Amino acid sequence: MFADLTSATPQNRALPPVLSRRHFLANSAGGLGGVALAWLLSRDQARADAALAHGASAAAAPHFAPRAKRVVQVFCCGGVSHLDTFDFKPQLERSHGKSLEGKGENLGFFGQPGKLMKSAYPFRQYGKSGSWISDLLPHLAGCVDDLCFIHSMTAKSNNHTPATFQMNSGFTLNGFPCMGAWLSYGLGTENENLPAFVVLPDPRGLPAGGSINWTSGFLPANHQGVGFRTTSGQPIANLESPTTLTPQSREADMQLLAAMDREFAEQHPGDGAFAARLRSYELAARMQVSIPEAVGLETESPSTRALYGIDDPTNKGFGRNCLLARRLLERGVRFVQIFNGGSFGSPRINWDGHENLRENHDVQAATMDRPVAALIHDLKQRGMLEDTLFVWSTEFGRSPATQGIDAPGRDHHPSAFTCFMAGAGVKPGYHHGASDEIGYFVGDDKVTVPDFHATILHLLGIDHKRLTFYHNGINRRLTDVHGDVVREILT
Repeated sequence: MFADLTSATPQNRALPPVLSRRHFLANSAGGLGGVALAWLLSRDQARADAALAHGASAAAAPHFAPRAKRVVQVFCCGGVSHLDTFDFKPQLERSHGKSLEGKGENLGFFGQPGKLMKSAYPFRQYGKSGSWISDLLPHLAGCVDDLCFIHSMTAKSNNHTPATFQMNSGFTLNGFPCMGAWLSYGLGTENENLPAFVVLPDPRGLPAGGSINWTSGFLPANHQGVGFRTTSGQPIANLESPTTLTPQSREADMQLLAAMDREFAEQHPGDGAFAARLRSYELAARMQVSIPEAVGLETESPSTRALYGIDDPTNKGFGRNCLLARRLLERGVRFVQIFNGGSFGSPRINWDGHENLRENHDVQAATMDRPVAALIHDLKQRGMLEDTLFVWSTEFGRSPATQGIDAPGRDHHPSAFTCFMAGAGVKPGYHHGASDEIGYFVGDDKVTVPDFHATILHLLGIDHKRLTFYHNGINRRLTDVHGDVVREILT
């Protein structure tokens, strides 16, 4: 490798050329720079490998410039009647009491179609957009110029549980990652002291299918939604240390656990499931400090509390959830999902107006209308609606015909219903698509659930075809093999 200089005579020994000080410093600096660059690259690769082992997405950055940084979704369980809220049908008014004809097979769940029934509520036009809204929702009526309605939604199932699964995960079967988990996987978190994905269930009960609706499925476990206990003063169970445990003992316990975790990780390198679980535990430890501050609604002004009606018993705690959602979004939570209504119940605790549509929707609207309008208004006045996507959805609509002859209720109806968005990147005061003359089928511009999801991902800078996870031989995605962005609603 080196020349043998010992055998050379003093006369023929080749002396190394003398370097000038300038050349010596330049060569040394270049060498040290190379060493430093190699170290930096090695460190960054190690960090990337560790992040992937902990369940972070390889696509940590959006695919293109996003319009929205975060999402808040209000999901109304039970199937809100589009015909009695946002989809005014004069022809249904004129056909009231007539038989339902020419629409083919009955699409209801119970198979007891009666006569056509006009809306239980008068409709009026509001705002500069002239949007038709029923008298059931006076507070949301005041927000119409900020809302972007999709009147041509369709779902696959007329059964609550699979339809709820589809609206949350894209699939009618359970166990697939929900949209919030996909966003956590694809974009990560903006605040390492709070979850990327938080779920606020209705205080009256969980939705159909329960916590499966916010599962991470086959994605790493740390992307699962963190469900808050909205009926308790302690939103996350076991977050606080027992009063009998001293801070010194707690610290000793944490150090022992950390040592055990390190030892196990060294013995099982590349165990992604363990790394994801460990990351979840680390987050739980940080939340002991961050959560009490985030949920401290007592720090809100009296005017803000009054806006949401959090002391109004008619909203049954839903107003507190909406205000809490705003606080979580402010603090960097990527996706907050608020459920309005639980599953089934007697009397019903959701929008499932089988027996008497008006009685049911009167109760449910009293819980939802004012707080949701307040959340939209609050986000807007704080400048947050510019980069926050607001999504309002339900699993399906309700039939134009009564459920049974001379009955006042409506059955499930998946073939046409209404959802709406607001905020970052969507046209305000806009109406996309339409149902037919009585609201039975889609008349124009059908929007499927995969289309709906693809559009939400697009607004967050994500190409829904490129956000994938390899599982059981398939590159899975939220939209399966379907979905087109509804570009007509984009600004």
